[in-house]
Amino acid sequence: MIATSKITKAQARQAASIPYARQITRAVSALLTHNAHEDHPLLDRKTDTSRVAVLLVTSDRGFCGGYNSNVLRAGRQLAEMLDGEGKQPVYYVTGRRGVDNFLFNRRPMAGQWTGQSGQPSYALAAEIGRLLVESFETPTAEGGVGEVHVVYTRFVSMITQQTTVRRILPLEVEEVEALPEGGPLASHEFEPTVGDVLDALIHQYVHGRIWNMLLESAASEHAARRQAMMAATENAQDLIFKLSRRANEARQAEITNELSDIVGGANALAEGGGEGD
Repeated sequence: MIATSKITKAQARQAASIPYARQITRAVSALLTHNAHEDHPLLDRKTDTSRVAVLLVTSDRGFCGGYNSNVLRAGRQLAEMLDGEGKQPVYYVTGRRGVDNFLFNRRPMAGQWTGQSGQPSYALAAEIGRLLVESFETPTAEGGVGEVHVVYTRFVSMITQQTTVRRILPLEVEEVEALPEGGPLASHEFEPTVGDVLDALIHQYVHGRIWNMLLESAASEHAARRQAMMAATENAQDLIFKLSRRANEARQAEITNELSDIVGGANALAEGGGEGD
């Protein structure tokens, strides 16, 4: 019941973040449409991608079924694919379960965050985004990365949650602003400069995408915990039923044995009394 109530709140927060992400996407698309000559480091593919950042989004608490194990498994599969391409994964982990797994297996982490998996804040998403952007903007030879991938859980429904791997850097702004009816796109003026506006918008765009992924993962975590608790409750009820039946059968057998002993003793006494007469 608690997980169910938290799912509703998490879904509401995730839905509330969609208009913001959509408007940021449209703003970036409009800017690039009107200024196709503008360039930005976050939009360019690097020639050296020998190091790749991988952000794993796990939970702080357990009792959520295969939620965390699926994310960690997808992270390992991604690492194997990157190794096959000659790329070294650099891990960033959110959630106590993922951090503990890395510490237990003595695997290095370039960044870790705990304590907000169930209710992530935009400040957390902005902090993660800044660190990942700084790492991407740093040359690979100096310890930076050439790509950034995120492994998170996408909320499909109360029953279905899908582990997803998505590349967020370099950016691929897919949405294109539609032409208005009756004419071409309106002209735009950007202050102070197009480059400054593009830089601010793209950073906000990255932070918004990470925030949306964290919110989806939070809703998925609560949904997975709800399913796990429902399954645990049903299993406990089945176990209680089986054990109660066994206890009743043992009790009935004990009563039957006691009655048999009483009847056998009474018959023995009756037979002994008859012989004495």
